Amino acid sequence: MGITDVFKTKHFKNDIERLTAENNYLNSLLTPEMKTAVSINAEIQRLVGEKQTIQAEIEELKKQRQRIGQEIWSLNNEVEQKKSLIIYLDDETLYQDFGLYTPVYNLMNSEMYKDKLTIVRERQKAMIKSNTAANFPTNFTYNDSLAQGKKLVADNVKQILRAFNNECEAIIDKVKFNNVESIRKRIIKSCEDLNKLNSKMHISITPSYLDLKLQEMNLCYEYTLKKQEEKEEQKRIRAEQREIQKLQKEIEEAKRKSEKERIHYRNALHRLEIQMQSANEIERAILEERHLEMQQQLNNIEEEIRKIDYREANQRAGYVYIISNIGSFGENIYKIGMTRRLDPMDRVDELGDASVPFVFDVHAMIFSNDAPALESALHRAFDDRKVNMINTRREFFHVTLEEIEEVVKKNFDRTVEFTKIPSAEQFRESQMIRRQSGAGELIRHEASIDIPTITPAPVRGTPVPSIKDVILDPSKEYLKTKWGIYEMPTPYHIHLTRGPYNDLKLVATI
Repeated sequence: MGITDVFKTKHFKNDIERLTAENNYLNSLLTPEMKTAVSINAEIQRLVGEKQTIQAEIEELKKQRQRIGQEIWSLNNEVEQKKSLIIYLDDETLYQDFGLYTPVYNLMNSEMYKDKLTIVRERQKAMIKSNTAANFPTNFTYNDSLAQGKKLVADNVKQILRAFNNECEAIIDKVKFNNVESIRKRIIKSCEDLNKLNSKMHISITPSYLDLKLQEMNLCYEYTLKKQEEKEEQKRIRAEQREIQKLQKEIEEAKRKSEKERIHYRNALHRLEIQMQSANEIERAILEERHLEMQQQLNNIEEEIRKIDYREANQRAGYVYIISNIGSFGENIYKIGMTRRLDPMDRVDELGDASVPFVFDVHAMIFSNDAPALESALHRAFDDRKVNMINTRREFFHVTLEEIEEVVKKNFDRTVEFTKIPSAEQFRESQMIRRQSGAGELIRHEASIDIPTITPAPVRGTPVPSIKDVILDPSKEYLKTKWGIYEMPTPYHIHLTRGPYNDLKLVATI
């Protein structure tokens, strides 16, 4: 350090002392308000610096969020593509999402399906035999040998067809109403996978052979459906025959009983007439009164025999019944059926056997000379209200009694008496016993629904941003369609509680 540096240092010290003194003097001139303003200004400058730092961090986080959103979008697209390759065969999954199968052939009976199925399978065998079931090269060489190449190609063709046939045979047997489309996709995917595995040798299953396999699947499924339909029809015919046999037995029994009573009353009248010939006036008056009573009884028996003969001759006469069972099926569920029994309640009692917990209540019993026509008219009127939309033998409908009464009036020209409220004695007594024991009712419940706050949908006409301008929230689920992306709604939460008891509580005895 030189002499000049010493002098400079001394000069700097003097300047610092001078400036410090000036600063202290100026500070002494400042008022408290001015000192506060100075400190506030310094704090503002510090906060502005922090704000700029935070804004820079926010911009960086936005970029990072956008980058993560794009990655999520890319991953979701990849997941959707993977899902499209998945073929579900689990029954629970398929029951939740299946479409109605549209019949392809609509043949008359199962034998025709069986014949058609045989033809399709014979065509498959013919294609395999004629080497048209698969595409393959004809000039392939192996070890510089055309003969060995042909043998290798033939073995691979046999292998790919055997694998495809085994796969189809295994899955076609499992086809049901809820997995038809899944089985179809699986057959197509199996064909595509086998073709990819053999693409290096240019061997592939032909579209014509794949189409025959799909035809086989459709035929097998429709054959099963037709067999079930024929089975249900046979059950209907057998049930109808049993009804006819029971009716015939009832008619024979009723005729036998009525004929026996007619003979009895005729003999009794004959004896009275003999007694009247030798009786005095007082006895004759008594006997004539008894004669009139017995003649009336005989006339009633004759009328009953004529009705029985009419029912035996008229095959379409019978009763159309409208019954309900609120304990088993709930309210506004009615069975509309027909019986030709002499006593229609026998049929109602049969329906209320041990297969249901409670007996049926009769709302109307309509005798008609053409009972099948009246029953068909009622069934047609409520065709879209059937409980079972597949099996037409299940004659239950979700309608009101007023609607049934209206249709009956349109198709029946006589007055019919309807019982509006079913007695349902056993059901109501069972409910009372449950309430008294504290178990609570089975059917009556109250429901409260927690509805979450949901963002309202945009008003029609409001512009919706494109995917490029939207950052998806990774914590939410989205539904992606060809029209756009929709945020999945929050599910409702339903809490069921038993209804209040309405029983009288005994507080004192008289």
